[in-house]
Amino acid sequence: MDAADAADHTSDTDATGTAEPAETAEPPAPHGRRERRPGLARALARTVTGLAVVLVLFVLIVPNDITKFEPARFVRIPAEGILGAGLLLLLPPRTRKVMAVALGMGLGLLTLLKLLDMGFYWTLDRPFDLVLDWILLDDAQSFMKDLAGEGGALAATIGLIVLVAALVVLLVLSVLRLTRLMVSNRHTTGRTLIVLGTAWITCSTLTLEFSGVPVASHSAATLVENRVEAVRSGLRDGKAFQKQADDDAFADVPPDQLLTGLRGKDVLITFIESYGRSAIDDPQMGEPLGRTLEQKTKELTDAGYASRSGWLRSPITGAGSWLGHSTFLSGLWIKNEQRYRNLVSGDRLTLTEAFRRTGAWRTVGIVPGTQMAWPEGKYFGLDHIYDSDELGYKGPKFSWSTMPDQYTLKAFEELEHGKEGRGPMMAEIILTSSHNPWAPIPKTIPEDRIGDGSVYHSLQKKEGKDPAEVWKDPANVRDEYRKSIEYSVTSLVDYVAKYGSKDTVLIFLGDHQPNKTVTGENPNYDVPVSIVAQDPKVLDKISDWGWTDGLKPADNAPEWRMDKFRDRFMTAFGPQGGGTP
Repeated sequence: MDAADAADHTSDTDATGTAEPAETAEPPAPHGRRERRPGLARALARTVTGLAVVLVLFVLIVPNDITKFEPARFVRIPAEGILGAGLLLLLPPRTRKVMAVALGMGLGLLTLLKLLDMGFYWTLDRPFDLVLDWILLDDAQSFMKDLAGEGGALAATIGLIVLVAALVVLLVLSVLRLTRLMVSNRHTTGRTLIVLGTAWITCSTLTLEFSGVPVASHSAATLVENRVEAVRSGLRDGKAFQKQADDDAFADVPPDQLLTGLRGKDVLITFIESYGRSAIDDPQMGEPLGRTLEQKTKELTDAGYASRSGWLRSPITGAGSWLGHSTFLSGLWIKNEQRYRNLVSGDRLTLTEAFRRTGAWRTVGIVPGTQMAWPEGKYFGLDHIYDSDELGYKGPKFSWSTMPDQYTLKAFEELEHGKEGRGPMMAEIILTSSHNPWAPIPKTIPEDRIGDGSVYHSLQKKEGKDPAEVWKDPANVRDEYRKSIEYSVTSLVDYVAKYGSKDTVLIFLGDHQPNKTVTGENPNYDVPVSIVAQDPKVLDKISDWGWTDGLKPADNAPEWRMDKFRDRFMTAFGPQGGGTP
């Protein structure tokens, strides 16, 4: 029997030396293997105790960002461990056991929070929001379905739940075991805690570091404190955001004065999923994509179009497209789900609603990624919304994307843009083929083969790549991502070159950067944005924006926050003509 087990058979003594009632002792172990092999039993008990120590320390000091996994972060002294051990040592037996269980469960919840943070830092470059981000776990499950199929995603979900539950149980048992060990060796434990506490204070006072990481750690407490403050800040942010939303220079502009510089034009506002600056700046991706952008610029020029491009800074990276869309359209910085909900429940004028309010345009939304009711669509001022069902696609999904971009644009042409006798329209079009996990990617095919999309069944089976295989190598992920962007841009430019006219104005942009597998660490939040038109008067109105000719923005092209675009655009195309942005 080791020291930890012996604690159950001895009386406790409090700090004054007064004997405490003995904790309930376990019945004597039956004659068996432990008595026959006492050395092995002791070694096994010590191993279990050592593992309990390692597990508790690991949970306390492991970072919540997987990119910060470095040796220096695992040789720190956690203040929470010292304080927790001291508290358990001072409590009476019954209270001590309850507290030990509570601390073990708390460590389990801390571990769960750190795991969620790791996933969110990797995909969104921010920690998990305890109030607003639970809804995003559905997207994580959808991603797993794309990678491993429905059965694999279900197995992974069940496995994760079992793992978390097992981890909580192990942490509770570990804390209980260490508590018994400390109580049975009270004096040794007390002296050890004094030494560790003194060492922690000394290291903290002298700001001693190992490989740039402070030796004295209180990261777990700081994490909890920051998360509590984040909840409070979120509540305060809601009030501040409402004030910003109410301050709208265009709210009271008469409809007949809105967007006068675009009257009679077909305006296509198109978002390309995950089209970020990394696709252009990264040498591995930028060189081939740059050639594609140059080629497509030439094709537009040959078709009579001119184009200008710049950079917009999205509020998000990795995922959360609707936050980027709503930021661009509303002129407000929609950085989280709370702001989005507040936005769509209010009456802030969006760019799409401005077109509808004039009465000069029919406004439609082409949203192939929407597969369920989207009541927020009414807020954005769209006369009609074509979701995945209304677009009539009969082919297979391409991972997350419900249909190829080439089909989406063909359906738009047949359902709305190509109708005879129609008036001017404004369309918000969401292209999804470049959505994570970027495999399989559809191929550009002759338009007369597209039909209802059934042809893609055989094409996907013949040429499509398995996302699980692609994601084994980050280099392959980046290459497939780049190909998906090329496909989306090609589909869009080919469509405009064929079906556009002198009255077509195309605005297209990325909604956010892709995740860190593509961008690497510390990515910026910039996305390309381009305006394409045949009528020279359209681009004359933005001549003072300083944007680059063509579809590829220069490195030194202006970088604006995405929420600034609405006001600049509406000013440029308002009654003043080319207003100062």
